[in-house]
Amino acid sequence: MNSNIKEIFLKQKAYLLIIMAILLFLVWTAIPGITSDKKDMGGWELGSEYNKLYDPSELESFKGIVKKIFEIVPMKGMSPGIAMIIDDSDEDVLIHVGPVFYVKPGKMGIRKGDKVKVRGVWAEIDGKEVFMLSKVKIGDSVSYKVRRTSDGKPWWTMTAAEVQKEKSGD
Repeated sequence: MNSNIKEIFLKQKAYLLIIMAILLFLVWTAIPGITSDKKDMGGWELGSEYNKLYDPSELESFKGIVKKIFEIVPMKGMSPGIAMIIDDSDEDVLIHVGPVFYVKPGKMGIRKGDKVKVRGVWAEIDGKEVFMLSKVKIGDSVSYKVRRTSDGKPWWTMTAAEVQKEKSGD
């Protein structure tokens, strides 16, 4: 009887070790995905060729009507982003908002036909003038920011704490 109990105990211990090894493996493989802070931003990272085009000392703003919100690849090799076409009464302006992994058009609060005020900088990409967005507003109530005004740092490159600090200072 004693040997049977010992045998059962050893089998349970072996099963427990196997289960623990499997759990450890699952946690080990999941941690990089959980803790990585968007390591592969596909050209949207701070200091990228694209973000180097954003010069915060050149901030401008204008008003217009949103004609279209759509997905775009700003520069060859970049991951997709969200863009808008704004009619500023003179012409249609292409506005780069931010990367798809950060900007969710349905959550921006901006829709086709909205009268908006945009703030950002002009840049030339592939021989075309584009407007790189910092902030878009509808009236006094709805505001959607994607860059820090003082230095142009994209919110998608900030930590959650930095973004929260920026939002509280809005």
